[in-house]
Amino acid sequence: MQQVLSSTAGRPSPAAGGYRVDVGRGARVGRVSSEWFSRPADERFLSLTDLHRSVKSRAERSRARTVESREVRVEARRDDGDRLSLVLPGEPEPVMPTHWSFGQLASLVGAPAGYLRGLPATVAGINLQYGLTHHRAEMVKTYTTEDGRTELRAVTGPDYGRIHDHELVEAVMRIAGNGTGDTRWKVPGLGHVASVLFVFCAGEA
Repeated sequence: MQQVLSSTAGRPSPAAGGYRVDVGRGARVGRVSSEWFSRPADERFLSLTDLHRSVKSRAERSRARTVESREVRVEARRDDGDRLSLVLPGEPEPVMPTHWSFGQLASLVGAPAGYLRGLPATVAGINLQYGLTHHRAEMVKTYTTEDGRTELRAVTGPDYGRIHDHELVEAVMRIAGNGTGDTRWKVPGLGHVASVLFVFCAGEA
């Protein structure tokens, strides 16, 4: 948590536009700040503007396409027991499934994702490929993002409609501004406590 102090005549004083908090009321929820600290540095933001810029850039590097489930190929190498990748129609390079998209693929073929995650990548890949090949073929929508490597972020039905994170942030900003005090709404954790301004903004959606 970043602590911001302003001092007048040697004493800390609250920044302009802040809100004084009665520490004798309400409840202390440490989980909020601990979750913020546990995020990678590129997922911690001190304003809604920074958050919007990040998720907007991510959306611009993402694409959705509809493919047949049987056309998905699973790749795993014996010399890397933890690495599993997927070959999707139209993708020039193999893509890496996220925890979420791997679970969606496993669910598609009726396989227990938790069990597959505990297997070596080669064994999990064989099981997943068998399911994709022999399961009833259906059209699915894949959602990939380029960020140094290409990640498969989601596998959904072909008619799935997506609301991007930056669209949600834009809606919040129409009400809350930048979330740092320019309106009456502030990002979680931004408030005065005993003349000290504590700042630890929300992470990426």
